[in-house]
Amino acid sequence: MKFNIPKEILSTTKTLQDAGFEAYLIGGCVRDLIVGNKPKDWDITTNAKPEEIQNAFEHTFYENDFGTVGVVIDEATDPTLKTIEITPFRLESKYSDSRHPDEVKFSNKLEDDLKRRDFTMNAIAYNPIKDIVVDLYKGQEDIKDKIIRTVRNPEERFGEDALRIIRAVRFEAELGFEIEEKTREAIKNTTTLLEKIAIERIREEFVKIIMSDHPMKTIETMHELDILKYVLPELEEGVGETQKGAHIYTIWEHNLRALQHSADKNFPLHIRLSALLHDIGKPATKRFDKIKKENTFYGHDVVGARITKKIMERMRFPNDTSEVVIKLVRNHLFFSDIEKITLSAVRRIIASVGAENVWSLMDVRSCDRIGMGRPKETTYRLRKYHSMIEEAMKDPVSVGMLKIDGNDLVKDFKIKPSPKIGFILHALLEEVLDEPKLNTKEYLEKKVMELLKLSDEELQKLGEAGREKKEEEEEREVGEIRRKYNVK
Repeated sequence: MKFNIPKEILSTTKTLQDAGFEAYLIGGCVRDLIVGNKPKDWDITTNAKPEEIQNAFEHTFYENDFGTVGVVIDEATDPTLKTIEITPFRLESKYSDSRHPDEVKFSNKLEDDLKRRDFTMNAIAYNPIKDIVVDLYKGQEDIKDKIIRTVRNPEERFGEDALRIIRAVRFEAELGFEIEEKTREAIKNTTTLLEKIAIERIREEFVKIIMSDHPMKTIETMHELDILKYVLPELEEGVGETQKGAHIYTIWEHNLRALQHSADKNFPLHIRLSALLHDIGKPATKRFDKIKKENTFYGHDVVGARITKKIMERMRFPNDTSEVVIKLVRNHLFFSDIEKITLSAVRRIIASVGAENVWSLMDVRSCDRIGMGRPKETTYRLRKYHSMIEEAMKDPVSVGMLKIDGNDLVKDFKIKPSPKIGFILHALLEEVLDEPKLNTKEYLEKKVMELLKLSDEELQKLGEAGREKKEEEEEREVGEIRRKYNVK
């Protein structure tokens, strides 16, 4: 076999072999080389013990309980290869916590290291210097047949490390392989072990599934194998739940199809999560309207945002990701009828989700539409949406775009720093959202004088809730933008 292997990796394995030790590439990097993918990580295994590895290289560090030594490569051209990890052949004992071995023992035999591996496709060792492949469990055959199979007894493998259950379906997503039948059955028999796994580890694997090319198929597999209830049980509440009108799919299938479209478009994580969760509130809000004789889901966007918040907190997603996803789920219903949307409403939605997220909201809406089985957006409809957003973006849509700020209120009106400043600024924003022409320092200063006559309670009510106004669709065209998009 001839593979494209970085010179730093070749040099490291050669150094070990020149020192009289065995050295092999192992695990995912060998699998990726055989598949034809570029490895993300390079793992080297050897019969050298940690101290012997350190003696063979000039710059190393060893700070773990598993024997892994980091070798620092001073002249690496690839930043990802500045440090290369080398681990001795290992024998592992029982896994009392279904995650880590109770004891790690070093071995002199490669065979011992291979038999502790999770899947056959990851139990292939390759000596790049001598071009020797060691494949005791027919991993190459399984790669050729696109099969995911455990090394030896599958229930023992999952009992040792329950995270392997989710890794199996993650590999299905990333590689497009199929999990073989005995391995599938073993997964179904051991899913309760997932309760012992830290949610952060589960989230990491789930994110990789979401970011793969085949998330829909894999989440279906997770449901079939009883994995999903330990990861995202809220999603399963949509299984078998029919909808109405243009929705030809169940809530479950619609959400998965929306996610798959986001993957097909190679959207980033926050859009993929939002596409998957945008209708998560529908099962809880489903009601049958006896007059219309159809199901309704009033308020599912609001309820969905609450459920999404709980999911993001439970899975311990970073706050910045959580905040954006919650906003997109809460506001995903906005873009619907281009004949009824007003510029004032567009400005408000931009203020609600943030100018930096409004185009993401458009992408989620697109996923929602495709997830319904509809054809792609008509050219005119898409141009119209983009036109109105760009039109509205010319006007102030956040407190930061007002011609007056908190410093002005403190300096010119002697208002002490307090929540009162925020109430005033948001009250001013409400005025400007309806009429952008009012965004002048002269007008806003005059308006501040009026607002200061109100009680703190009245100001807070204005600032937090805002005035609920209805206005007719604006007649005035913004010629330059609308001509750009060729819309009326």
